[in-house]
Amino acid sequence: MAKISRRDVLKLALAGAGYLTLHPLERILPAPQFPEGDLLGRVLYKVDVKAAPREDAPTVNVLYEDAVVPWLRETVGPKPYRINQRWVETPAGYIYAPYLQPVRNLPNQPLTAIPEGKPGFWAEVTVPYVDLYLDNPPPRSPWAKDIIEVYQQHPRLYYSQVVWIDQIRVNEAGQVLYRFNEDDKHGWGYGDIFWADATAFRPLTAEDLAPIHPEVPPEEKKIVVNLTYQTLSCLEGNQEVYFCRISSGAKWDAYGNPVDKWSTPVGENQATWRKTISLHMSGGTTGAGYDTPAVSWTMLFNGSGIAIHAAFWHNDFGTPRSHGCVNARPEDARWIFRWSTPYLTLDQSDVQLTWPDHGTLVSVVERQF
Repeated sequence: MAKISRRDVLKLALAGAGYLTLHPLERILPAPQFPEGDLLGRVLYKVDVKAAPREDAPTVNVLYEDAVVPWLRETVGPKPYRINQRWVETPAGYIYAPYLQPVRNLPNQPLTAIPEGKPGFWAEVTVPYVDLYLDNPPPRSPWAKDIIEVYQQHPRLYYSQVVWIDQIRVNEAGQVLYRFNEDDKHGWGYGDIFWADATAFRPLTAEDLAPIHPEVPPEEKKIVVNLTYQTLSCLEGNQEVYFCRISSGAKWDAYGNPVDKWSTPVGENQATWRKTISLHMSGGTTGAGYDTPAVSWTMLFNGSGIAIHAAFWHNDFGTPRSHGCVNARPEDARWIFRWSTPYLTLDQSDVQLTWPDHGTLVSVVERQF
């Protein structure tokens, strides 16, 4: 709950040590000590901790990005000019819920070898965050360049992200390390290679991708995204079998100006043409662009690259705020991914279709009733 930022802590730890220049296998730090609790919250931006769940309550603390706090309960309180009116109670006070990523701390018993006959495996981050150590400097991807070269920090992966692991090693301290390989074969990456503490990752199993309701004919499955209410429905015929809140394309930029270029395209029966377990996403322009690795449970349904996918970088579902895609909570995105067609497996983790072949149809609508 300290008031110093993550960047301040890392600068102090790295100062004068030449830490970033050592070989990654020699400098992997053990997993951080996260707070106890079944559910935790990772701070996404600098936040004021309030004495009560309302904006005008006294500020009792200030927390910075990547601080992790116990998530006691969620409650409702006024937040002017915002759609979400949700607050999270923590031991130190109340934090506006969209500023906290719900996370868990579930370290794993790591594998000591790649499964026989496999080139690697997909793994999900199951702790609030894990530091990455670059093995092929200089960094290639924009997100890694900014963090490593500008801020002199180690990049991180966050709870629910899914990555490709292609090597396992044990360092001199007996710590098992996984190698995250972000190559072009798995997610349009830039070719960066990182090592990380293996206890942060849970290898995906066949059950994680097991189709939901595969007995239902594919042509009877349909997804409806409602931009007005910021919701998504999975339909089998006329029956709704799943419902969740989403965040579609933002209507205003950071300065309050209306933006049409980020709108999620409205249209009936847009065809799913690609599904992939994890994808490196980038786009936009200088000052308004984005570059994000390991965006999980991605299904593209529009030729301009619009997709339904998990979002770990905000908890503001119900509010338009994406660059055109349909953001969903990771658990919702996984369900939609497993239910929709084409079905994927661990061995066939990325499928692209060419018209007239297509997967589940997606209708994006605007309704005022």
